[in-house]
Amino acid sequence: MAEPVSHYLQRRRTRAQRPVILALGLAAIALLGSELFVTIRPLLIYNASASAPIGFYRVLPPGLFRRGELVLVRTPKSVRDLAAQRGYLPLGVPLVKRIAALSGDTVCIVRHVVRIDGRAVARQRAEDTKGRPLPQWSGCRTLGLEEMFLLMAGVPDSFDGRYFGPVSARAVIGRLVPLGRP
Repeated sequence: MAEPVSHYLQRRRTRAQRPVILALGLAAIALLGSELFVTIRPLLIYNASASAPIGFYRVLPPGLFRRGELVLVRTPKSVRDLAAQRGYLPLGVPLVKRIAALSGDTVCIVRHVVRIDGRAVARQRAEDTKGRPLPQWSGCRTLGLEEMFLLMAGVPDSFDGRYFGPVSARAVIGRLVPLGRP
């Protein structure tokens, strides 16, 4: 017995849709598995970490960066993972850090002394407060166009650029304006 025409057309249409559905599914999986999501910039954050002044901050869009400015930054995955494993920050929480050097500045760490353009600004520790070894970024590097070095120079225990080196300016979620303590 012959198959009804409507059933035949429906089955044919379903077959034609399979590659489209498969392609959309694969694209969704690839997008979910990547870090290409657009970061939604919060308007307000609360910093509870002692490495930066505790309190509320207004988050402004990234723009023209200045040395000394506080920024909210998403560090590379390896840095985020280490910070979470060690209990420095929960996984996925961005860092609040000060910009110490920008494009054209030379950052050096030699024998645990951090220098920016030849001026000693901080020391690098070999271990954290629990005696665990810290990553040791070292050498000299003149920062490129889209690079910055983050450093909380007055906070010896801060987990910052002295351990993970320069970061991309594209990692900055926003510039921070302090609003005060609760």
